[in-house]
Order: sequence, then structure tokens, then C-alpha cells
Amino acid sequence: MGYDRKPLPVGVDDFEKLVTRGYYFIDKTNLMRDLLDLKGDVNLFTRPRRFGKTLNMSMLQYFFEDMRDRDGGIIDNTGLFEGLEIMHAGEAYLSHMGKYPVINMTLKAGKRPTFESACTQIGWQIAMEYERHSYVLEALSESDRDQYKKIMGRHGALDDYCASLQFLSKCLEIYYGKKTIILIDEYDVPLENAYLRGFYQQMVDFVRSFFEAALKTNTSLEFAVVTGCLRISKESIFTGLNNLETISILDNRYDEYFGFTDSEVEALCGYYGLGAQYDTVKNWYNGYIFGESNVYNPWSVIRYVKDVSTGNSPFPKSYWANTSSNSIVRKLIERADDSVKGEIEHLIDGGVIEKPVHEDITYDEIYRTMDNMWNFMFFTGYFRKVEERMDDNDIRWLTMRLPNREVRYIFREKVMSWFQERIQEKDLTGLYTAFVNKDTAALEEELGQIMLETISSMDENESYYHGLMAGLLSPMKGYRTKSNREAGKGRSDLFVKPVSRRKEAFVVEFKVARKPRDLEKMADEAIRQIEDRQYAAEILDDGYETVGKYGIAFCGKDCLVKFQA
Repeated sequence: MGYDRKPLPVGVDDFEKLVTRGYYFIDKTNLMRDLLDLKGDVNLFTRPRRFGKTLNMSMLQYFFEDMRDRDGGIIDNTGLFEGLEIMHAGEAYLSHMGKYPVINMTLKAGKRPTFESACTQIGWQIAMEYERHSYVLEALSESDRDQYKKIMGRHGALDDYCASLQFLSKCLEIYYGKKTIILIDEYDVPLENAYLRGFYQQMVDFVRSFFEAALKTNTSLEFAVVTGCLRISKESIFTGLNNLETISILDNRYDEYFGFTDSEVEALCGYYGLGAQYDTVKNWYNGYIFGESNVYNPWSVIRYVKDVSTGNSPFPKSYWANTSSNSIVRKLIERADDSVKGEIEHLIDGGVIEKPVHEDITYDEIYRTMDNMWNFMFFTGYFRKVEERMDDNDIRWLTMRLPNREVRYIFREKVMSWFQERIQEKDLTGLYTAFVNKDTAALEEELGQIMLETISSMDENESYYHGLMAGLLSPMKGYRTKSNREAGKGRSDLFVKPVSRRKEAFVVEFKVARKPRDLEKMADEAIRQIEDRQYAAEILDDGYETVGKYGIAFCGKDCLVKFQA
């Protein structure tokens, strides 16, 4: 990437920094126009992780805030929006620029190992926002000033922090004579973390009180924007919050403001001279449906374009694999029965599934039914909506598929490996005994049971079964498993050699049959290949006197084992 092109904003989520340092920016500023038009009192945006929520919140702050320095001096942010779409929206919208006090904070810091440490970190975030607005102290009464300083100095009790945003809103209204805009980013992070750590109900109680004070009983509130991945049910968090407008990925409102559209990605690729890679970007990172809009994963698009344009890597990667809620997804999938595993395999093979969907969820209910698993994964970005319908019982059903190659890669590599790890935790004594004793019938039975517990797909090739078997046999005590070693006239799949050279060693070759009736023929072919290419030569040269030959053929979850001395 030459110096004549703008840098790409990988991980940059501060709007002012993005603009003033000249990063490439895809204009989403009409989000402000739509917020003013639709006039939601409390707006909850739920989108998958890494889809631009934090940057949009920063953009909202810089547009609406009557920003002051520590001494109360006015900071003019008009120049940040020069040339952007919102500047052409008309005076009805521009009259709101820089006119409101704004509270902007994230709850992401609440991802801590204990309830106390999570609340402490959230308290720090609140204190930093108090300090940012410390110029209001001059307008406060003595009692309000003392309370303000207590929270700013991080000396507040839990109840003080529950009411802290409501109190700060009141203080800002006293200073400005105007009501306050509240922005809360990543609101569900401490809830997800608390569920995984075992203090969920404590965190629910805190967040409920925090939100009720700030968003329900706050007479100093102009409007609020809250973001997260999931809509946590009103009964657990937003109790009695009748002014809540939830905008999920199923909603047509604001559908193009989170994620990149096709035209935006095409322009991005063209700007960096990557027009030839546009189809690759589309296949890997496109395919999400928000409302009626087709959008790309912005995090992955930017990472890929930067890697290719800087010569770091010419190949697409799954950049999003470690940024979503993998811990919960893993626990959900590990609870999958044979039916669910079959549906996962169907998805990997490009198929669709239809499931009932509901937008309200609580973390303590996620594991109660497998339908909750599909809901969680849909709203956190793992599936694409194909179509939807309402049945006679007013239940909403979605037909879903994997959105793109990136997510398919996650399923193949992450989800399938989780199943394999679970298999390796099993007692494999029976498998090892059958293998060493050359009991092909018992070995087939053991492998058959294992295959039923793993995940595969129609296009699995020999390397998949090779990797599975290498993983299964490697822990066998008293034996060393070697994979893909140069031997004789080619490459054997596996060598399994005992530590003692007085015992029998083994060469293992795998084949994949297209149809179950071809299994025996392919197993025989595997044995012939071992002999024709003299795969046993290296083992014999290493001092072993006896080498057994295994030919194993696979077809989906079926296998057939042949042995020859």
C-alpha cells in the first residue's frame, strides 16, 4: 500500500482519531439523521461483535455533544464532519450538532473474574466520565458537589454507582440547561461474563438497577442509545422500560449502518487496487442480512484488504473466528444430540435449517433447549436469514444457513475440533486394544462409535480422516505415531511404532469411498498401496522385525478396516 492511499482503521473505534489521522472511512453519518427522525427514547441496537457498534457510538458523541475541555471551554467538532453525508441532510438535522451534554461509556470493562472486580472496573469507567465532565462542579450545590466528587474519586458504594448516570445527567442539565444524551456500549458483556463466571444473578440485579435509574426514571434524559450482541429480556434487565425501542438484525430500521454494503466494499477494493480480489471478499465476508440489507463483516473486510494491500498475505483468513462468543457456543454445541449434529453437518455442506426464533433471551436460559442455541448463534452472527414465516400459533420461524466461507471455516475448524477434543477425552482403551491386537471387527466398532460422536461433512477428504486418526492414536501409551513421513516410494499416512523394537509396528493407510458399497474395495486398495510403494521399508530399516499393515476406508460415518501381516 503506497503512501498516496489512506491507512486502514484496523481496531480504530474513536471517530475523532479516525478522521484527524486520515484513515479510510465508510460514511455512516446518516445514522444521526435517522435517530432524529424516528425519535426513539431508548434505542437498543443488537448486532454481532466487530460490526462497528463502538465506532458509531463515538460518532454519535462527536456529533451531538456540546463538548468542553476540563476548564469548560467549548470544543468545536464541526470540522470532523466536513464533506460527510450528514452535512447535506439539512438544517433540521445540523441544528442538533454540538447542542447536548452527552454521557458515553462502555460496560466492556465488566469482563472480570468476580462480581466485585467487575463492579470496580465499571465504577472506574463511570468515574472517568465524571472526570471528563468535572467542569460542571462550579454549577452544583455543596451536597451535589460532594456526591459528584465521591463518585469521581472512586469512593462510591454500589448504590451510588447504580444511580450514577442518573445523577450525572441531572448535574449536566443543571450546567447546560438541557437534557442529556446517554450512550452505553457493550451492555451485555458483563452479563455474559457473569454467567460464565458464576455470579449472573448478582450482575443482573446491578445492571437492572443501573438501567432503571438511567433510562426509566431519569427526567434529565433526552434520549439514549444502547448497544450489545443480544436483546436480554425485558423481564430480567429492562423491567418496566416501556420507552425501549429494540433494533435487532431482523429490523429494517438502521439496517445499513452496521456492516458494509456491497457498493461500499466494491469502492474499498477499488481504492486499494484490489478489484481482482472483490469476488474473494464477497465469498468470504459477505452474506449477512440485517433487515432487508445484505452486508459484509466490516472487521474481516478491513483486515483482509490491509493484509493483501501491504503484502502481508494474499489469502483470505477467518479473522472473526476469535472475536465472537465462542465460550458459550462451544458449551452449547457440546450438548448437541445426534439430531443437532446432523443439522450442523447439513449447514457445513451448504444446507439450510428452519428454527423458531425469539429475540428475548437470558443467559441462564440459553442451555435449557437446543432452540436457544440456534437463537443465540443467529443473533451473534453465525447464520444468515434466508426467509421467515409466522405459523398458526404466532411463532416466528427462520430459515437459516451459514453466511459465507469465513463462518463455514469456523464451523469446520472450530466446531469440528471441539467435537474431536471431546472424543480424545474419552476412554480409548478399547480402541487401542483392538488396534494392537489386530482385531479388525472390534476396531471397526470402536471407530464407528467415535464417528457418530464427531462432526463431518460431505466433502471431507482423506486428510480429514487422517487428522482424526492421528489425533486418536497419538496418545497411545508405549507407541509413537508418525504422520506423513517419507518412506519407500511415497508417503505413508501413519506409522505407529512401539517403543520396544521387539513388538510389532504398523503402517496405516486411509482411503475415502464415495459409496458405502465401495468401502471394502478401497480398504483393499490401501493395503496394496502400502505393499506396492514399500511403506514398511523405513520401519524395517529402523530395526523392527514385524510390520503390520492397516488399510482403513471411510465413507461419511462408516468405516471398514482390513489388516495384513
